[in-house]
Amino acid sequence: MCDETDLARFAGRVRSNGFSRRSFGAAGMAVGLAACTQTATNGATGASGSAATTGGLAETMVSIPTADGTMDAFFVHPAEPAAAVIVWPDIAGLRDAFKAMARRLAGEGYAVLVANPYYRDVAAPQFADFAGFMAVDGFQKVSSWRAKMDADAVMRDTRSLVAWLDSQGAVDTDKGIGTQGYCMGGPYTVWSAAAVPGRVKAAASFHGGGLVREGGQSPHAMLQDTQAGFLFAIAQNDDAKQPEAKTILRQSADAAGRSAEIEVYPADHGWTVPDSPAYNREQAERAWGRLLALYRTALG
Repeated sequence: MCDETDLARFAGRVRSNGFSRRSFGAAGMAVGLAACTQTATNGATGASGSAATTGGLAETMVSIPTADGTMDAFFVHPAEPAAAVIVWPDIAGLRDAFKAMARRLAGEGYAVLVANPYYRDVAAPQFADFAGFMAVDGFQKVSSWRAKMDADAVMRDTRSLVAWLDSQGAVDTDKGIGTQGYCMGGPYTVWSAAAVPGRVKAAASFHGGGLVREGGQSPHAMLQDTQAGFLFAIAQNDDAKQPEAKTILRQSADAAGRSAEIEVYPADHGWTVPDSPAYNREQAERAWGRLLALYRTALG
């Protein structure tokens, strides 16, 4: 899970592999950028920058009013109206790696909004890449920003994001909305599904931290408040730290009558994000396939 122990382990892996900060970022991003280089014209309202137009997709940075201020976010979509997806990044925030992932998903026929979870404090990008996050003691730097993203805050933000998406011509409102989250963003997907259950119909957590915790707002306890199908892709080292979590998630999903695919992958925390030192292309591609299967089934 996203804590200092993980970051120390990541840093050790980078050193042992002989990566510099520059080569680490370049090597990680090469795979993601190769997978999705298309961008195109934008029909979004509330844009905060000029739209790019290439290859049948539209993309731009947008500004979205929320109950707590104005969120900056990245929006990319195909020419025809499509089911919307909200992406919650990992602890290093909205950056090029997540834009690349969003472009790839938009290429599959989705209108993708990547949120800046730290907008209450600072606009994105806060870090150019995960190597940059590590280089400036990122865990400590984001600590106060991250603390503001509790369940109530995420649910408030989700209501605003869903309302904004539903006002966009690029979004097919006859289809459900998906949400996917990474690392600290994993729990946000369940909270998002609980915030607007009538619209959020699919939620995928990749190496999510804190899915099972104390209190009534633990994600596992809130599955009953959703109407979504779920994918919980768990890292092997997260499972080693909290082996009971997968069983509790399964029991909670079954009790709530929610469809849930729960699997421990043979890869470490961060394996799905191209600029992470734990990136594992083979397992990331397998998880990507399961994400697309969930969206095809659950979003209509």
